[in-house]
Amino acid sequence: MDTQIFNKDNIKQAAQLLAQGELVAFPTETVYGLGADATNEEAVKNVYRAKGRPSDNPLIVTVADEAMMKKYVTEIPADAQKLIDHFWSGPLTLILFVKEGALPDAVTGGLPTAAFRCPQDPLTNELIQTLARPIVGPSANTSTKPSPTTAEHVYHDLKGKIAGIIDNGPTKIGLESTIIDLSVDQPVVLRPGEITPDELSEVLHKKVLLNKGTVQTKDVPKAPGMKYRHYAPSSPVYIVDDPADFAYIPHDSSVGVAALADNLHDLGDADSFSLGVSIDEAAHNLFGALRYFDSNEQIKTIYVQGFAKGNISAAYMNRLNKAASGNHFKK
Repeated sequence: MDTQIFNKDNIKQAAQLLAQGELVAFPTETVYGLGADATNEEAVKNVYRAKGRPSDNPLIVTVADEAMMKKYVTEIPADAQKLIDHFWSGPLTLILFVKEGALPDAVTGGLPTAAFRCPQDPLTNELIQTLARPIVGPSANTSTKPSPTTAEHVYHDLKGKIAGIIDNGPTKIGLESTIIDLSVDQPVVLRPGEITPDELSEVLHKKVLLNKGTVQTKDVPKAPGMKYRHYAPSSPVYIVDDPADFAYIPHDSSVGVAALADNLHDLGDADSFSLGVSIDEAAHNLFGALRYFDSNEQIKTIYVQGFAKGNISAAYMNRLNKAASGNHFKK
């Protein structure tokens, strides 16, 4: 299969491919997603096949607007409405109860809930409006690998496996959306993102929790990223909690170091990737750094700067801990 590259002039063609059951990757403000008609079960199953993704890992349903989502949910609770009014379109995914039979089990994992998101990207909004149906939107990468923040990343992983990629340049945020579960009595963030629990609490005027639990092997997770290994390059990753410890890591050409610019000095022959000058920039650049080192066969070990836990670094550390399987450098 040839994988076509589309731009703003080819949205109708991309929508036609989706209508035919094909897979098309699309841009968002967070990462690139892999689109299929969310009402076409066979097309959705092909998403799992293309990514090599476990079939009990539910998919986010990407909609053009609130009106489209209303066709599939049992109701929009008051808390959901407040968050929609404040944050949509944007990097926030809502877990809500769905109408029985409204979406295939391949989307919901057989659960009575589904995750809904309305991204900001105008090309993706036009794509969904043209299709007139929601699309699934997992990250457009090989399962377990770092998420894609450019069309080139998507092409590297999925060329020949999908029909097309809509290229709208690098993503702005670089980490996946915040996922909040509104199907429970007390709202809980299942995956941290740019929108923090504190910001959600402020809008809802109630405490929003941050999930710290794990999903058991036999259970179906409510949201992506809760159960399986994610975001990891082929080489092992270690988190460096104290930048001073970069002085103690091996400084040879088989080592990759990703850190804030001020900490990339005296590294000898080690390869380096600047995460920028702030935590926000680091979050934007993390997946790019992991992919940069993953593309270099000479790199055998990757060391990445960690940040103190807190709202501002929760999303970054969530992804980095998964990429590193929780391994921290100890001198």
